Amino acid sequence: MTGVRGPGAASATPARAARASRARRFTLALTATAAVLAGCASGTTETAPDPAGTVPSTAPDATGTTAPTTPGTPRGTLLVADFGGDTVTFVDPGREGSGKGGRPIASVEVGTAPYGLVVGEDGRAWVATAEGVAVVDTQRRTRLALIPYETETGPVTTGEYRGGGMGIALAPDGRHVYVGVNVPGGNGTVEVIDTATREVTGVAPVGRRPFDVDVSPDGREAYATGHDSFDVTAVDTGTLRTRRMEVAPYGTEGGLGSWLKPHYAVVRPQDGKLLLPFEGERLAVLDPRTGKVETEPMTADTHQHGAALAPDGTLLVVGTGPIGADDEDPSLTVRTPDGKERVVPLDGPHEDVAVSPDGRTAYVTGGFTRDGYWNGITVVDLEDGKNAGKGKNAENGRNSEKNKPIRLEAGNRPLGIAIL
Repeated sequence: MTGVRGPGAASATPARAARASRARRFTLALTATAAVLAGCASGTTETAPDPAGTVPSTAPDATGTTAPTTPGTPRGTLLVADFGGDTVTFVDPGREGSGKGGRPIASVEVGTAPYGLVVGEDGRAWVATAEGVAVVDTQRRTRLALIPYETETGPVTTGEYRGGGMGIALAPDGRHVYVGVNVPGGNGTVEVIDTATREVTGVAPVGRRPFDVDVSPDGREAYATGHDSFDVTAVDTGTLRTRRMEVAPYGTEGGLGSWLKPHYAVVRPQDGKLLLPFEGERLAVLDPRTGKVETEPMTADTHQHGAALAPDGTLLVVGTGPIGADDEDPSLTVRTPDGKERVVPLDGPHEDVAVSPDGRTAYVTGGFTRDGYWNGITVVDLEDGKNAGKGKNAENGRNSEKNKPIRLEAGNRPLGIAIL
């Protein structure tokens, strides 16, 4: 996201009771129209799944736990948050996940301007919207609930600087969700949601515009990346005590107007350190135990946003394109654990990335938080050119003509992405 200052907090702030009432009315309306949503264009468009390749649907049993029911959405289906709409979209990734023959297969209304999302092993998706966190059954493709925020964020709006949920993460045991809530013009919060009761159980103060939220491998800390405060806030998940750690390898000069800020982070499983890419030039490595930041060189030379780790520790970073005259075009950096990089050119700005469980394919959302977005996903074959040399847009780092990145249609300005 840009470093340009967004609008300040609005003077009129609706009461929580009004928001809760709206949510209750929406829930009743959704229940009454569930049959319509199951097959209409603005709700879902069902396809006949192959039982051999599906994830079992889940439903609460008498004890409140979930149990398998009927087959639903095929494994490997992509789920994206439609920041330009009020939906999430399910996308068939094509033959063997390659993108070939892929297409959108369903959309579900979730709430205004959905941003980040995360999916649990039970098949439920948790989607951070401007109104609250939506809970989606990804097998039945229906919204189960909308959990309003405790944090006052002003009127529900859309756009790059809207209030409400941004980054979101799930605890390793699946019992809690942690969502970063943006408060326009002020510091944000992390809200803790109990996944069994679907209620907010705690709120912790964090930095400005919590672009991303991650969780430590042991689940003891959640980390909120504060875009406009140049920091990561560690939240003790037991006590909700917080520690601020500055992450500013370029310094903080320029404040809210600076482009050189943290955006997305990933947690390295083997040591719990956070990896935060900056401008395709520096990788900030934050040790949350000490707050110390070390930097490593990068080669893409482009403004960077989304990041993900492949199973083998390969880091994938989305380059959104130039913000300065000397910057390179949009790209996907593929960085091995030993620091070797290849840069795959992308056609137009992109925002976030997910990687297949086998580490062979990357899915990059074209939504983007600024102008220049497009409504789709780029599929990148990570095996093609795997042994190519590193270097800024080096010719030997490009995918071959045969396996050029493939574009898939998706939802309306897709940002967050998960693989079911």
